[in-house]
Amino acid sequence: MHRSIATVSLSGTLRQKLEAVAAAGFDGIELFEADFINFKGTAAELGRIAGDLGLSIDLYQPFRDFEGMPEPQFRRSLDRAERKFDLMEAMGAPMVLCCSNTSPLAINDQSLAAAQLHELAERAARRNLRVGFEALAWGRHTSLYGRAWEIVKQANHAHLGLILDSFHTLSLKDDPAGIAAIPGDRIFFLQMADAPLLSMDVLQWARHHRSFPGQGDFDVVGFFEQVLRAGYTGPLSLEIFNDIFRETPNRRTAVDAMRSLLYLESEARQRLSATGHVQPQRVELFNPPTVPALSGLSFIEFAADEASAATLATLLGQLGFRRIGRHRSKAVTLYRQGEINLIVNAQPDSFARARFEAHGTSVCALGVRCDDPLAAVGRATAMRSQRHDSPVGPNELRVPAIVAPGGNLIHFVPEALGANGLYEADFILEDEGAGANDAGLQRIDHVALGLAVDQLDTWVLFTRAVLGLEPGESLELADPFGLIRSRGVANADRSLRLVLNVSLSQRTRTARTLSVTGGGAVHHIALSSADIFDTAAKLRANGTRFVPISDNYYDDLATRIDIEPALLARMREAGVLFDRSPAGDYLHIYTESFEGGLFFEVAQRVGSYDAYGALNAPARMASQAQD
Repeated sequence: MHRSIATVSLSGTLRQKLEAVAAAGFDGIELFEADFINFKGTAAELGRIAGDLGLSIDLYQPFRDFEGMPEPQFRRSLDRAERKFDLMEAMGAPMVLCCSNTSPLAINDQSLAAAQLHELAERAARRNLRVGFEALAWGRHTSLYGRAWEIVKQANHAHLGLILDSFHTLSLKDDPAGIAAIPGDRIFFLQMADAPLLSMDVLQWARHHRSFPGQGDFDVVGFFEQVLRAGYTGPLSLEIFNDIFRETPNRRTAVDAMRSLLYLESEARQRLSATGHVQPQRVELFNPPTVPALSGLSFIEFAADEASAATLATLLGQLGFRRIGRHRSKAVTLYRQGEINLIVNAQPDSFARARFEAHGTSVCALGVRCDDPLAAVGRATAMRSQRHDSPVGPNELRVPAIVAPGGNLIHFVPEALGANGLYEADFILEDEGAGANDAGLQRIDHVALGLAVDQLDTWVLFTRAVLGLEPGESLELADPFGLIRSRGVANADRSLRLVLNVSLSQRTRTARTLSVTGGGAVHHIALSSADIFDTAAKLRANGTRFVPISDNYYDDLATRIDIEPALLARMREAGVLFDRSPAGDYLHIYTESFEGGLFFEVAQRVGSYDAYGALNAPARMASQAQD
């Protein structure tokens, strides 16, 4: 498809926006009028700049408060339109967006609106231009696409067509199924926008909280599917009003934007195929390698210098991990407990150390078990992620990897290697028998990342489009110094879980950790146990220190949840926190932090509990703040 984006969706000057859009691989732009008004140049000059960058100017927008107006205002608006047509001709823009009227002067008369739009289209036709009419969700008399289409039909002019916007339809919970019955050639332009589900005025929602497809909660794929069923062949565009996007570096935003359209096309293609719809060959939809089948984390890799590696080794020993191998050619050490493999990389010239020197001890890479690593990297690069090739020594395995948002690596470890094949090839292994300090930790339950505010949407889209994970509910958690927004993402069988955390304040512990790690970094690792009380006792005996929990927490817990007194007493004594859902229980405990703010969580899931004990996070954060 011809892929476009509205200039209002990005930060920067108009020239900078065009350069970012072109670099991301877009075909064209929607020119937001305010961007042109503030541009130091003529319409013709702008057209030449866009052309030199390989971009078409697909739409000039918006033209406001036109249809259904009293005669004096209507005549002035026709004069105003002629001036816009002059600019469009000079810059080479073939279409203007006319959004439904919001003026208090607007008359609720469909025939009048159609007649006036017919006259506007007639003026446009004299210059071989076209007019697209769009229903705004807050339009005074026309807020639904169905009414806008009725007006376009009644106007009956070849140079007047319908513009559809997913936000305006889905925010009002209007059913998009009727779009499929509209003739595709009468839909002139398609704008896509996702959004989180919010309870607020639709105008404020639209102007501040839209997001790219795949970042929000709307069924944008279903909406796009109906447009394709109608036979639409025009541009696929993005119009995003978002306060964070207005300040985020526009090159990153443009890459996210392109990834969102590729994801949207590929998902719609799959949905059409799954429903048995044989799509006429009107447009070519993006068809990347399939979503990889991921089956959990194979390893977590830390970056450290020699001194920090020794400190980390002591901590891991207290957690019951044993050193079981050293890398054949690098200063890299492997630790293991149960099915958990932790790698400490102290190689001076490695990618990991480069990150360490900038940010201190931190997680620099995740190894994900995958059925087809090459296909996984192929999908990732098709979805605009960067491939990474690490240097390997003789007889060592090359594990395909990509760069995640923020700079960390994700390695795709072949499932065919089995549990230990990678480590047997790359490490000189020592005795793997059970160690005296083993605490009963079994596997990695989840990994939590601390993100800068402008990275959350990027990560939601990345995990969805590249890794095939699905986001859960978005929660806001209270730190003593601000709010933390938290959202889990996971694959279908829950073998791979990530938790994305963003601080809305600069004073929270999460924000302060970000100032050390640089953002986009793992800030805690949750490890599962079959018996959390036995594990906690063993860890304490090994010297592990846990975050103390207030007695008041347990007093309150007994009032909220029907819990056995004996279990409550054990939790109080051990410092274990508790959460319950209809599907099961969650018991967990947090270690104290070490260098860089990283800490561990020990977790036990009972039954089919599927969350992360988020309601207990305020107790942990308050305790950490008091310490």
